[in-house]
Amino acid sequence: MRTLICGSIAYDTIMVFQGYFKDHILPDQAHALNVAFLVPEMRREFGGTAGNIGYNLKLLGGDPVLMATVGDDALPYRKRLAALGIGDAHVTSIAGSFTAQAFITTDLADNQITAFHPGAMSHAHENHIADAKDIALGIVSPDGRDGMLQHARQFADLGIPFIFDPGQGLPMFDGSELEHFIDLASVVTVNDYEAKLMVERIGRPLESIGTANKTLIVTRGAEGSDLYRMGSATRFAAVPAAKLVDPTGCGDAFRAGLLFGMARDFDWETSIRLGSLLGSIKIASGGPQNHAPQSGEIAEQFEKAFGYRF
Repeated sequence: MRTLICGSIAYDTIMVFQGYFKDHILPDQAHALNVAFLVPEMRREFGGTAGNIGYNLKLLGGDPVLMATVGDDALPYRKRLAALGIGDAHVTSIAGSFTAQAFITTDLADNQITAFHPGAMSHAHENHIADAKDIALGIVSPDGRDGMLQHARQFADLGIPFIFDPGQGLPMFDGSELEHFIDLASVVTVNDYEAKLMVERIGRPLESIGTANKTLIVTRGAEGSDLYRMGSATRFAAVPAAKLVDPTGCGDAFRAGLLFGMARDFDWETSIRLGSLLGSIKIASGGPQNHAPQSGEIAEQFEKAFGYRF
């Protein structure tokens, strides 16, 4: 089943400062901040919500179709997508712009200073859902504000079920806009922090979102995930990770598991368990797209964890 993944494509440039920010940022000088950090370690990762979700869905044997916007510097990412067998026909180049990118500097205490440049992502509304053919399922993940609003409406107008995954883009929307997304989507998925913020903005409890024809899934890290349906919640345990290396991209891996399960009409228990397993596999690897299990390996790990094959 062709699954349309609307979201960002981004580069993450990660630098490591061999010291502590606290030793260089003095409280009594914060009004005139002017600091520089030597960062002998640096790497660039392929990231972005659409890229990460598509990557994980492809690992499972799914058929991801990416819809995103990129800049003039996107050739390395396009080459990567081609090598992975993920088409980029609906990845639109915006001339004169950069691909969205985050510049992250981390110190020895794992404190981070991040600068994010949205670049081409701000043009997400220039893509249109109807341009992608034979789509049976979709997701609206963090992207340009106008693009997220437009793509949700277009999915609904075309009768294509989709997941609304606001992620770090949630603060861009007020209560009425969030209610509109919830009304249009088949599934809403947020983490525990985003769930609290969403409740504050819409002014009603989580239980009221999960109804007979609407599903809400709240991920809670090592505590597992909550499924809200029919006005009640069910807790599903997380899959313990072999090791804890880097949480970046774990949420995107989880959502790929949900999409794979929805595309194959799995029950919610199996879909959530698959998402949790993918998250546990990802967290044991640095960067959002450096874990590389085969689909057969994922199936074997699932059977080992839950006693049956999906």
